[in-house]
This record gives sequence, C-alpha cells and structure tokens, in this order.
Amino acid sequence: MKKSSLFFLIVLLISLSCSNIMAQEGEQTKAGSPFSISCDLMSRYVWRGTDYGGSPSIQPGIEYSIKGFTVGTWGAFTTNLPGVQEVDLYASYTIKELVTITVTDYFFPDEIAGYNYFNYGDTTTGHVFEGALAFNGTEKIPVSFLIATNFYGADARRMKDNGSLGGLQYSTYAEIAYSFKYVDVFMGFNCTTPDTKKGEMGYYGDSFGVVNLGATFSKDIAITEKFSLPITASLITNPQAEKIYLVVGLSF
Repeated sequence: MKKSSLFFLIVLLISLSCSNIMAQEGEQTKAGSPFSISCDLMSRYVWRGTDYGGSPSIQPGIEYSIKGFTVGTWGAFTTNLPGVQEVDLYASYTIKELVTITVTDYFFPDEIAGYNYFNYGDTTTGHVFEGALAFNGTEKIPVSFLIATNFYGADARRMKDNGSLGGLQYSTYAEIAYSFKYVDVFMGFNCTTPDTKKGEMGYYGDSFGVVNLGATFSKDIAITEKFSLPITASLITNPQAEKIYLVVGLSF
C-alpha cells in the first residue's frame, strides 16, 4: 500500500472514531453563528476536469457569511509531498439565493522551490484572480449555470509574433448542471481557444470544448442518532484530455 493511501486510511479511521465527539461539540456551538468550518477528505482532487496532485487530498475551509455576503478561505493539500498544495481566498454576494457573484484568489504554494505569497506582480505572481457569475437554480428549476474568467495573475498567456509572452488569455470556464434527488450531473466547457501554432497552451485545455463531464452521487451515513456523515462519489471524465476519474469523499 502506498504511503499516501495508508495515511488517508488512518485519517479516515480517526475521523470516524471521533465523529461522536465532534457532534457533541457542535451542539455546544453558538446558534446562528456566521462562521463555519469544514473539512473534506477526498480520494483525489479533481477540479474542472483536471487532476491536481494524483493522491488523496485534505481540503479545509473557513467561511463568514452575513446577509448574502460571504468571505472565506479554502485549501487543498495532497498527501504525496511535494504534490499540489492550494490556498484560496474568496468573496461572494448572493442575490435572493438565485445569483452569486464571486471573486477568488487562487494560490498554489511550492513547498520545494519556495514561494513568495505576497508577490502580486503582473507577470511574476503565482496568484490567479477569477471573477465568476452563477445561477444557483431552484427546487422547481434544479438547473445551475456558472461562467468564470481569470482576469489577473498567472493565467495562460498569449504569444506575440516574435515569440515573446503577450497578455492574458482571460481563460474562461462555463458549466451547466442538473440536480436530481441523489445525483448531480454536470458538463463543463473550456471557452478559450489558444493559438497552438504560436505555442500557446490553455489553462483548461488547448481548444474550445468539453473538459469536465460527469455525475456526483451523495448519501448521508448515520453515525449516531444525531450525527450523519455526508459522503459523495463522482465519476468525472475530461473528453478533451481523454481522462477519467472516480473520486470519493467525506465531508465534516
């Protein structure tokens, strides 16, 4: 058994054994607190059709929400160091629970080469800033839409005729999803077309098309009478990259 898989199994067993304690502590938390803390244990980190890290991933999050406004941080930490590590900051505003506007600062720390988190230089920063607009759907219309565009930072670049780097590609991702009772189906598109003849590479893919297609199944596992553990399983394909993934995760 690989060390990363063994580590994931140990964390999972410890988490299950402590779940009853967590439930009791949760009951003591102040009701109506605008703060929330979460942690997902995923067998693989696959985002928008791309595998990040190739190993189990621990994904913590902290949020503060009030009157439609939300600010938070979210991370993903693979267990096969150096792997792919991620720490994001985001702010969003939701209008009548239907439409959400979000700005996200994505950052991928390099634990081996080192990194400067506070470098925000146009062509040297490791940050990627994205603006996103989402329609969240309703009970009667369980269809959701997302469109997201990178507008600053370490986005894929255009190439000038002389072979030097040009401006941003403003890489754009769009997704449509439909929610059934126990399963969500989704289809995501790379909406940016790099000029491969000039040597350009895309952020999501090297041509316009479907890069994220699949379904997510969800179920609550009863641990005690008052505590259930949400589990999800996703079958994800990336037709453009000709890849497929089966991912399972637990949420706390």
